Amino acid sequence: MTESVPHNVKLDSCDLLLTGATVLDPSQGLHDAVDVAVRDGRIAAVGRNLVCSARQHIDLRGRLLTPGWIDIHAHVYAGATTWGVRADALCLATGVTTIVDAGSPGWANLPGFIDYIAGPSRSRVLTFVHVSGIGLTYGPLGESDDMRYLDPERTAAAIERWRDVCVGVKVRQGGHQVGANGIAPLRRAMQAGRYTNTPVMVHIAVGVPLPDVLGELRPGDIVTHCFQGTGDGIVGADGEIEPAARQARARGVLFDVGHGGGSFRFDVARQALAHDFPADVISTDLHAHNIDGPVYSLAETASKLLNLGVSLEEVVRQCTAAPAAAIGRPDLGTLAIGAVADVAVFDVAEGGAFEFRDVAGEVLVGEHRIEPVLTVRDGIVYRPADLAAECEDAVRRAQEMRAFTARDFVTLGWVPPAELA
Repeated sequence: MTESVPHNVKLDSCDLLLTGATVLDPSQGLHDAVDVAVRDGRIAAVGRNLVCSARQHIDLRGRLLTPGWIDIHAHVYAGATTWGVRADALCLATGVTTIVDAGSPGWANLPGFIDYIAGPSRSRVLTFVHVSGIGLTYGPLGESDDMRYLDPERTAAAIERWRDVCVGVKVRQGGHQVGANGIAPLRRAMQAGRYTNTPVMVHIAVGVPLPDVLGELRPGDIVTHCFQGTGDGIVGADGEIEPAARQARARGVLFDVGHGGGSFRFDVARQALAHDFPADVISTDLHAHNIDGPVYSLAETASKLLNLGVSLEEVVRQCTAAPAAAIGRPDLGTLAIGAVADVAVFDVAEGGAFEFRDVAGEVLVGEHRIEPVLTVRDGIVYRPADLAAECEDAVRRAQEMRAFTARDFVTLGWVPPAELA
């Protein structure tokens, strides 16, 4: 698998030389102890015993180096939606170089997302555009309950206008989100996906029959929350994989973890894995209501899958090459020569008694934990300790949003009038 890795490559100079790590790059079938050189924000060389006059040299002996991780389901439209978090520092502190918002913006508020979230971010921010023009502005009400908000033509026009940021279409197909509209919202999302030739990511949840949802999907479309346990999921009451899920996978539909605050249960994941139905992609569904537990980060979510028996190689693939392919960005999630220098470095702690929690409160005690060490984004090095204050502020702001959503006015420092008490 690694016979073609070059030896003793000499470069005149490089900006960054990373040596001593075990490099795992599923996009190239690479799993070996090799060095990585970066120049001008690009991967300049990968090989054994690289020789380079480097401006910065980091010794990573004993550590795991991978392409930068890609989280294809999060909610980062902070300040404009009830779900959004300030995720930039958290990404760079945890190995995530690309984060994809899963439909917080619709066509109507997409320009603000681009100007104020994606544009200023140090991490790469992309998005699925919600077929409901309001996106996820107001969580307590379903965004697809009123079909007048759902506009496939305007959604498609927005995606075409901002192709550098937009990767596809989002729709949520739970009973709360669609009300009495069934799969009509999905059908409008599918229209937008066909107009733009981009994938549709569909959230599954109790209230809309799974076969009805999956029957609409094309190869390359993405089912998120595949290990949820609220109902209408991929595992039936008999513990078997629903035939509709196997049929969808057979024709090329992808299945994404999308952990979230209510959509990842260890018992469902165990059943799916036992029946040879792993996820295709690992993602967090990070938002204001789970940033401080049980999700925390993509590394934490990936650690859960590792302790459920998914191999390290497959976990890394599901966080790098697989999501890159799913969003149509094969230039990402790779350490190929000339690729953007997005790199993640981890310690893989072994033999401990590490505790992990799912959305139902089950505690999994595992022997492995993936612990972020540093992130390289576009050739720039970031370390968790240097981002700690920003991460703490992001959690604090998320907690404030939760207080608004829950009408916890005391936490916000306001005493409600008597008629509201």
